Amino acid sequence: MKRRTFAGTFAGGIAAFAALPSTVAAQSRAKPLIAWLGSGPQRSASKYIGILRAGLREQAYIDGENIEIVARLAEGYVERLPALAKEVVALGPAIIVAGAVDAAVAVHKVTTTIPIVSGALADAINLGLVASSARPGGNVTGVTPYVDGLPAKQMELAREVVPGAVKVGLLGNWIDPKSQHPRLELEEIARKWSVTIVAPEVRGPDDVDNAIKLLVGEKVDVVIVMQTAMLLGERARIAASFATHRLPAIYGYREHVDAGGLISYGVDLALCWRHAAVFVAKILKGAAPGDLPIEFPTKLEMIVNVKAAKALGIVFSATILSRADEIMSDP
Repeated sequence: MKRRTFAGTFAGGIAAFAALPSTVAAQSRAKPLIAWLGSGPQRSASKYIGILRAGLREQAYIDGENIEIVARLAEGYVERLPALAKEVVALGPAIIVAGAVDAAVAVHKVTTTIPIVSGALADAINLGLVASSARPGGNVTGVTPYVDGLPAKQMELAREVVPGAVKVGLLGNWIDPKSQHPRLELEEIARKWSVTIVAPEVRGPDDVDNAIKLLVGEKVDVVIVMQTAMLLGERARIAASFATHRLPAIYGYREHVDAGGLISYGVDLALCWRHAAVFVAKILKGAAPGDLPIEFPTKLEMIVNVKAAKALGIVFSATILSRADEIMSDP
């Protein structure tokens, strides 16, 4: 399967997002409406909405001038998405932006005609959202934050950070539809390497603390934190809890490391969302979403936090430090 890739850089601040009452009729608007639907909390979603807004400005689409942006958020509770998806569709938007694939799945069940774009469109083929990456068909397209083999690479990194690790915890939101495929990949490689997996039940923010306590009680050597919107929204609490319990963790997004986590290996999520604006602009200009191939980031990045490592009693190997794209240390 041929992949489309993109490259670029992001610079800009986090902007607050606009919200309009759901009673506004689509026919009365002079400007196209862009509706964001996300499962994460506002404190997390506002960053990526701001990045999307900045990207759209580069495409000559300015919120409040020639477009309007609204948002509906599930605040970490995925079960709220179906009702919010219906509310968003009722607004009559020109485009729906899904904050992650869980939101894309929810809104795709409500509409197959309104274009849906996401900067975090993971596992879209297996979830039945697109026919293929090159020719999505239908009404869904965007950027995927995953590349083949990434979970296995994260498992390799976990055992490099904690040499000899034989018991690995998985912290994931298991009702997030995209979490199943990487979990299966991690379990497969764990069997190959004779590693025991511990994956406590997590279905929402209220389960996170107990899940971490279970991982501590099971004496796991290291934890892999899955890439889900809910966990991203809880990143500060998760990093603080792992620090308290002196439990090393590997993350898929650098935002976790920015919040105090140990090390991440994955895509630049901010760049994915900046590029998602290109898809929105093309559709506003008349392109059909089904004709816009899903794109993949050109590289993965590793961010290491030396300060967090010291607190955990971990010394990063020279190999890890030489591979790191960014090293965070004490001022």
